[in-house]
Amino acid sequence: MQRWSKLGIVAGGGQLPLKLAQTCATASLPHFVVRLRGYADPALESFDSEECGLAELGKLIRTLKQQGCDAVVMAGLVPRPNFSALRPDWRGAALLPKAISAARRGDGAILNVLVETFEAEGFLVIGAEEVSEDLLAPAGRVGSIAPTAVDFVDMRKAAELVRAIGPFDIGQGAVVRNGLVLAIEAVEGTDAMLHRCAILPDDVKGYEPDEPPGPRGVLLKRPKPGQELRVDLPTIGVETVRRAAGAGLAGIAVESEAALILERDAVAAAADAAGIFVFGFKDSDLLP
Repeated sequence: MQRWSKLGIVAGGGQLPLKLAQTCATASLPHFVVRLRGYADPALESFDSEECGLAELGKLIRTLKQQGCDAVVMAGLVPRPNFSALRPDWRGAALLPKAISAARRGDGAILNVLVETFEAEGFLVIGAEEVSEDLLAPAGRVGSIAPTAVDFVDMRKAAELVRAIGPFDIGQGAVVRNGLVLAIEAVEGTDAMLHRCAILPDDVKGYEPDEPPGPRGVLLKRPKPGQELRVDLPTIGVETVRRAAGAGLAGIAVESEAALILERDAVAAAADAAGIFVFGFKDSDLLP
C-alpha cells in the first residue's frame, strides 16, 4: 500500500533515478525530481523537475515542500565531494560541519545525516524498492546459468569478508577467486574495482595447477552490517555484468531482497551472452 501522496526523487547519477521517474510516470504516481547539478542524467529534464547544487540543502527542501512532496527517495551515484569546493546555501552551510564530521566515519554516516535531516523536516524517507518492486534482487539465479560448488565456496568467503569490514564503512563488494581475495570495494566503487581485477597479472589471480580454462571467481555485493537500507543498497546492472565478464569472473552474487538489479531482463540476457551467472543468495545458500 502506498504510504505517500507525492514523491520527491533526489536524483544523483546513473540509471536508477531515471528508472524511478519512469515508474512513477507510467503508474501515474505524483512525483517531482530534484536533479543534483553535475550528477543527474540530462534525460530527467523531461520530467517535472528542478536542478539544485549538491550543497543547496535549503533550496532542495524548500522545493520539495513547495511541490507538495511528503516523501523522499534518494537515488543515484554521488561521489564523495571536495567539501572545500562546495557552494552551500544557508541550510547547507549549517549542516556542513556535521556532514564533514560524519565523512570521517564513512559514506554511510553521511547518508545517515541526510536521512535524519529529511525526517526532521517531516518527510517520509523510503527506499527505491518501495517505488519499483521489480528492482529488488530475487532469490536464485537471474538468467540461465547457475553457480557451481566452487563458486559457492568463493561466495561464502566474499560474503564473510564484506560482513567483517562493514563496521569500517568501507564498501559493499569483494571479489574472490579460488579462495584468494582479489579486491575489496572501497571509495572507487564497483566498476573501478572490477577494472583493477581485470588488469591483475595472471600469476597473482589465484590460478590452481591443472585448472580448466574458463572464467573463475565471484563478485559479491551485500549491504554492510547496520547499513541504512533505505539508501545506497548494493546495485548492479548490465555494465556490472560486462565488467565482471571482462575481469574473467564466473559470476556475480548479490544478497536477495537486499540489493537492486537495474533492468533485470537485460541483466539476465547480458549474463547469458557473456556465459556468467547472476545469483541472488540467501544466508542458507552460504552454509558450509
